[in-house]
Amino acid sequence: MNRIFISLPAAFLVLFSVAAQSRELPDFTELVEKQGPAVVNISTTQTIRGGQAALPFPFDEDDPAQEFFRRFFHGQIPGRPGMPQEYKTQSLGSGFIVSGDGYILTNAHVVSDADEVVVKLTDKREFKAKVIGADKRTDVALIKIAASNLPAVRLGDPSRLKVGEWVVAIGSPFGFENTVTAGIVSAKGRTLQEENYVPFIQTDVAINPGNSGGPLFNMQGEVVGINSQIYSRSGGYMGLAFSIPIDLAMDVQGQLRLNGKVNRGRLGIAIQEVSRDLAEAFGLGKPRGALVASVEKGAPAEKAGIEAGDIILSFAGKPVGESGDLPRLVGSTKPGSKVGIQIWRKGGTRDLTVTVGEISDDAAPSRQNGGKTENSARANRLGLILSMPTSEQKQALGINHGLIVNQVVNGGTRTDLRRGDIILSLTHKGEQTEVTSVAQFNDLLAGFDKTATLTLLVRRGAVQTFVVIKGLADK
Repeated sequence: MNRIFISLPAAFLVLFSVAAQSRELPDFTELVEKQGPAVVNISTTQTIRGGQAALPFPFDEDDPAQEFFRRFFHGQIPGRPGMPQEYKTQSLGSGFIVSGDGYILTNAHVVSDADEVVVKLTDKREFKAKVIGADKRTDVALIKIAASNLPAVRLGDPSRLKVGEWVVAIGSPFGFENTVTAGIVSAKGRTLQEENYVPFIQTDVAINPGNSGGPLFNMQGEVVGINSQIYSRSGGYMGLAFSIPIDLAMDVQGQLRLNGKVNRGRLGIAIQEVSRDLAEAFGLGKPRGALVASVEKGAPAEKAGIEAGDIILSFAGKPVGESGDLPRLVGSTKPGSKVGIQIWRKGGTRDLTVTVGEISDDAAPSRQNGGKTENSARANRLGLILSMPTSEQKQALGINHGLIVNQVVNGGTRTDLRRGDIILSLTHKGEQTEVTSVAQFNDLLAGFDKTATLTLLVRRGAVQTFVVIKGLADK
């Protein structure tokens, strides 16, 4: 009896453990069966003519691009002797049906510059698609096929996603149609370099070339994102994938369907992140907001009274926790709207009102070269040799004051400055002073203790940025 009494609970515990584990492991089969038919394969064809794809640089023998040209162009580099004057290139991507009458969402980079876009459904039907519109800033595109009664995805709410939650991707990596991969949400609200308009969902779902434009599902079978980018040193999956939140994508597709393009608000400023050092330098209690590095002349921001050195703390009543929040808030605002802004200036908050402008795709101003040395001088306490810009240089750069860094001398205080930078102002303990001459700037430096923390407003090419310097060389 004792043996029976002992073995029954043990067996029960084993069965209970197995059952518990089976409940914890996710089952994606129902999700894939129901939502898979709404995911499509997209193939594009582009004709390259003349020297259109000529490359202005040589390839090293070990360059990964060599393998690309060996496989697809028989070892020939576009634009080089022997290369055909006209040839076709093909690429693959993914997409998903958002309405039964044939509207499909994908990435802008999947259909960009394509001469022909073909959509293949899971039932093997193929359709030529029309590109309704593509927005490169968010990498969202809307295409249309002539079909009806199509299966469409259900849309979810990305704001309800939790880090650690299971998610599923369906797409065509490397052309393998309707491939299912799964993982978890690794982070939310990621800002990538030069991708200021999208708060990306980061996942560890296996995403590879060909998955672009495909849907990211939550466990309820709802689309929460569009798979857009991967971080990779090899060109393949490395555990870092980024998806565009579906609410943002649907807002973009609504404008594309209505106007064929997206209208975005703009302020006309350049901003940078508020580091702990910068927050301390500007007297802000903790790092937050977006630091205004420069303001365009005649831009909405200038008309509203925003100045370089201001820190924008809120926009339209919404807090700006970090600099990446501001472009998204401004970009989603209808041009012409009057919006309240709270800024931090000289140790206190101020409330301003701005009439939001409209962003354009005009090219950024060309970079200007630094000026020549007008006279030799010893390095100052920052280890810099400076000179005044000429009137021609001021006009070309659009400035009326500042000093050109001609040389950064070893042995001086370590800085992040480099030759050709233009120092526009110096801030110490919240007091900002415009830099007007070499003597004036060096006299200012001479008055500081060697442990002083300074903030310089610097023009580098077409960009202005704040540089924090802790400590100076002995007098």
